[in-house]
Amino acid sequence: MELPDYSKSINACAAHYGDEADAVKHYMQQGLHHAYALGNRGPICFDTDGQLSPEILAAYSKYGFYVFEAAIGDREMDDILQDIEEMRSRFPTHPDGKLDSQGRPAIGADCSGPGLAWCKPLSDPLGGTDAANGRHQVKLKELEADTAAPEAAPFVLFGSLQFSDSALRLYGHPELLKVAAAINGSDFAPFNEVLFIKDAGLGAAVSWHQDGVTHWDSPQFDEGIHGFNFMAQVYGSTPVNGVWVVPGTHKVGKVDIKKMVANSGSERLEGAVPLVCAPGDVVICNRQLVHGSFANSGYERRLTINFGFHRRSSVLNVKGAGIHSDVAVYTEDVIQQRSKVLGYAIDARQQQYPDETPYRYLPFQQDDQAYIWNAAAKADIFDYNLLDLSI
Repeated sequence: MELPDYSKSINACAAHYGDEADAVKHYMQQGLHHAYALGNRGPICFDTDGQLSPEILAAYSKYGFYVFEAAIGDREMDDILQDIEEMRSRFPTHPDGKLDSQGRPAIGADCSGPGLAWCKPLSDPLGGTDAANGRHQVKLKELEADTAAPEAAPFVLFGSLQFSDSALRLYGHPELLKVAAAINGSDFAPFNEVLFIKDAGLGAAVSWHQDGVTHWDSPQFDEGIHGFNFMAQVYGSTPVNGVWVVPGTHKVGKVDIKKMVANSGSERLEGAVPLVCAPGDVVICNRQLVHGSFANSGYERRLTINFGFHRRSSVLNVKGAGIHSDVAVYTEDVIQQRSKVLGYAIDARQQQYPDETPYRYLPFQQDDQAYIWNAAAKADIFDYNLLDLSI
């Protein structure tokens, strides 16, 4: 198959690396070819019994990720694009700002939980720091932004479902939720939801890391114990602006990333591939995979609608890690409270797409719970991410 041509952005990116420019170009082009050679991409497919395709399950287990191509239809993509642009118009004008560019109260200004995080353009704000329990063990190369670049750029929007109705509706996507059930069981539990923002010429790097804290030494440890994230690509993703992963590392436990960098001879980890996507593709990515992204010094922007799910057994009565929310024990009541937003998402989606068969979430059926998306529900999910199930 003919691969997408990202050479213009790859060359622009490589120009920031001086004597390493040729090595960077080779790494990105080679990674692109290897990503497509894996064969772990295609539409979401279910068999005649409604079960997720065994080929998809096998590829996801082998590599730790799968690219669901065109998972989001054209009508919904139009909805998302319009909604995201409107939402971004309500961002504060600068870090700690309370107003947007039109003088309106900015989104997140009155929230107690994490909201919009900013970063220095083309920096690596997490690498080599104690953030997130120090899981970003190395700092990636920080590049020089254009002299006209702002001092800070939007980086991550936490608790995104309270700010974006289109992201909320995508969260209730019935086929994606069927995938979640196939991977994590029909009583799967929520994790957290964010928007990752990597604007062209501004987007920061996210140093190599593995997600998950709680279960690395558990006797029940296996490849799926820390859950997964769906990564829905609004504008697509490229070798320059996208996430890179090291296939198969979700199976091996906690790894020494500093040693991986040393063995590779640079921050460009051997064997890594980029999650290359078109607009509307959705990646399912195991949280235990070694993954990261370089500063976006190319010409394409990336915005990822990110939302994850756990096995219920991974969070029930487990003490959280304190990364995405305060340290707490996740009782059945806490999980139920955190799951409300999924009920609202399913109904919001049904209102927007009435011809679609909505997903039936088993825990709601067992408890005879019903959720209606309306103004009261929107108020009810204010600061919902204070209950993120962070393991």
